[in-house]
Amino acid sequence: MSAKTLFLPERLHDYLLECTLRETPVQRALRAATRKVPRAGMQIAPEQGSLLQFLVRLSGARRCLEIGTYTGYSALAVALVLPPQGRIVCCDVSEPWTAIAQRYWKLAKVDRKIELRLAPALETLDALLAESGAGRFDFAFVDADKKNYQSYFERCLRLVRRGGLIAVDNTLWYGRVVDRRAKDADTRAIRAFNRRLARDRRIAMAMVPIGDGLSLAMKR
Repeated sequence: MSAKTLFLPERLHDYLLECTLRETPVQRALRAATRKVPRAGMQIAPEQGSLLQFLVRLSGARRCLEIGTYTGYSALAVALVLPPQGRIVCCDVSEPWTAIAQRYWKLAKVDRKIELRLAPALETLDALLAESGAGRFDFAFVDADKKNYQSYFERCLRLVRRGGLIAVDNTLWYGRVVDRRAKDADTRAIRAFNRRLARDRRIAMAMVPIGDGLSLAMKR
């Protein structure tokens, strides 16, 4: 939920993109279109998209899962690097936002790799567990309502295989995680999630200060 990595000076951020970003024209067009949409800051930073692509390639992922799709940039980034038979299941509840996503997925010719399920994500995740069973996914990306982060993570941990990856966005939460004055529900939920993740022996994990903070968990 940040269009660029926070706390990074503008010139250094520009340099980062210049040296690393390999966006397609459709990705750039989707970012431009999203800037005109309400709550445009919900889109991930382009450098996060690059990192997700790198992780998907590195892990050899074929079956991916996304909780929170918005206008579809992260799903587009992942789908672009999936093999021809690869698939990503996207969970969201907004028809207007995901309508934008579907338009650009089609432009990029990756729409056949993406299955959009419009329903509360916990319902979709439980349905996937019932349909496919545990351990059938290789990679999951969580970027949705914060109060349910732990519930999303627990289901993703069941759905991904051993050695599979789970990436969780917004874990630095604009720096509010260390602001004692911040006591809103979202901040408290992320603090609690971060504490539990740090102690979770079912995973190997790292928190990367990219975007608004990205926590990576590998299922042991």
